Amino acid sequence: MATNFIFFLVRRSINAIVTLLLLIFLIFIIIHSILRTPLAFARIYEPNPHATLSQLQAVVQRYDLGAPIYVQFYNYVAGVFHGSFGTDTFYQKPELNVIGTYLPITLELVIIGQIIGVLIGLFTGAIAAGNRNKAPDYVVKVVYLGTWSAPPFLVAFILQLLFAYHFNLLPNSGLVDPALLPGPSSVTGFPLIDSLVAGNLGFFWSLVQHMILPAFTIAIIGFGVVTRLSRASMIDALDKEYVKLAFMKGLTKRKVIYGTAFRNAVIPIITLVALIFGLSAAGAVIVEDVFNYHGMGWWTVQAITNLDYVAILGFTIVIGIFVIVANFVADLLYAVADPRVRLQ
Repeated sequence: MATNFIFFLVRRSINAIVTLLLLIFLIFIIIHSILRTPLAFARIYEPNPHATLSQLQAVVQRYDLGAPIYVQFYNYVAGVFHGSFGTDTFYQKPELNVIGTYLPITLELVIIGQIIGVLIGLFTGAIAAGNRNKAPDYVVKVVYLGTWSAPPFLVAFILQLLFAYHFNLLPNSGLVDPALLPGPSSVTGFPLIDSLVAGNLGFFWSLVQHMILPAFTIAIIGFGVVTRLSRASMIDALDKEYVKLAFMKGLTKRKVIYGTAFRNAVIPIITLVALIFGLSAAGAVIVEDVFNYHGMGWWTVQAITNLDYVAILGFTIVIGIFVIVANFVADLLYAVADPRVRLQ
């Protein structure tokens, strides 16, 4: 049994690495199909828009932009495995430093949005299962199908229109009130934690206010899949003998649904959370752009606008790692829960 699990880990690890390499190569091909010549790449690296031909050629030599694409791909991948993501063509500093600035902001947003979405999904799934084929069940279905199929930018715009412009309850955009900048010094890189460590509650509260709408946008577009699975798991659990026994003991419907059945139905959700976390990180690109929320998604949109291909590659790798690791964790959880998966 232990040998099978080791082979399972090795096989999944190899698949993850190969997938990441193919993803990087695909982005390489796309970017090189847009910027066809070394001089076109050099113009991105060169901050001077009026650079002479000799200056551009010097940039080509400095970054080895004239090498064949497979050589550039090898050099880039080798650098990544040595902890170097290249030099950001816009900020003119190591890409890893830029990612380290924006990634924690997005992680805070995605984690909080994910927690809210999972809680909403579990609650609505339990309501739907407890009222199967009744009005509450149909209402939940309509709501989660509508939000699940809605484009993220549409959900973001609706929340922004309602709560920021119409009711004027929350800020319409930004990471924090500009009047409070520069804010506390960075200790962990996570603004909420850093503001608490510094004891700057005013800055912390402003961060929370600006985070509410983007976080709920991520929660709304993601809770539907949790609702669907939790409903199915709850319905399956309610048909089990131990649940029927609980009813026979005289327990109320509320206690049986939210106690006995709910605890067992949550187990399949754990693996799902790992999967949708990676997808939520990718979806944060649109959400952050709509709310001008200065995280990694917003930074990526700026990179695409400026054709900062090193930044685009860096974002692709980070999101690719998120999705691959999320799938890997989900596979592990499935393998632990069901040993038959290890043999497949």
